[in-house]
Amino acid sequence: MQRKPDYLRINKLPVGEEASRILRIIKENNLNTVCTEASCPNKGKCFSEGTATFLILGPTCSRNCKFCNITSGNLSKEDFSEGERVAEASLKMGLKYVVITSVTRDDLEDKGANAFARTIRAVRVKLPQVKIEVLTPDFDGREDLLKIVLDEKPYVFNHNIETVRRLTPIIRPQANYERSLNLLEMAKKINQKQITKSGLMVGLGENFEELKETFLDLSKAKVDRLTIGQYLAPSRNHYPVQKYYTLEEFKELKNIALNCGIKGVFSAPFVRSSYNAQLFDTNGPP
Repeated sequence: MQRKPDYLRINKLPVGEEASRILRIIKENNLNTVCTEASCPNKGKCFSEGTATFLILGPTCSRNCKFCNITSGNLSKEDFSEGERVAEASLKMGLKYVVITSVTRDDLEDKGANAFARTIRAVRVKLPQVKIEVLTPDFDGREDLLKIVLDEKPYVFNHNIETVRRLTPIIRPQANYERSLNLLEMAKKINQKQITKSGLMVGLGENFEELKETFLDLSKAKVDRLTIGQYLAPSRNHYPVQKYYTLEEFKELKNIALNCGIKGVFSAPFVRSSYNAQLFDTNGPP
């Protein structure tokens, strides 16, 4: 194991009045966030800036990816009022850009697609002008389920490829690299104007050639936006970090991805799928 570089040492704990307000709203509305459940390193910063990424369909996942800190097993019963509470929390937070993600729910007949649709509709009732980004699981690659979500016209449709082709069976044993690519490509075929986005982690044992192949695959699938961040093992029980990328390497990866044809690339150590998602619409990705 390599020693963690100093630039990867930050305070994850939410501090300040604004963070307290956000945490109170989340608790009062009985909601989950991926910020907390996945132990995101940006949790403190995002809460302190008055934002969060909502995690619907419960805090437990039907899959058990080697990199993820979200608990698997003991799946909760689907909560049909959850979307209304997400909408109420978004209103209280004063959000102009709402990001909604979920655990994977292979146990549900619709894989959670209707929960995304309900939540989008509920948020739009409370906040008609808000931009909504969804980060979905793969829905088993089913076009009919993807269409349920896209029919609600989210501003951005996001599905993470997570890692390179070779490492997918190891890191995401219940997922499939081609299925994720196909889902992103399918989203563009359903609606050519739909903004699509994906994200991946580095530091799992991939090399630059494999990353370039992934960038080209995503470009071929007409993905518009890409996030690239450093993998940080949540615990000793998770897949170990194989490499810490330098700041210069993150800049190099951004340039490679742009040259592969992806229009917007956000590449830095603490970048995560939904971190500063609204920046793509203001000043463009950093």
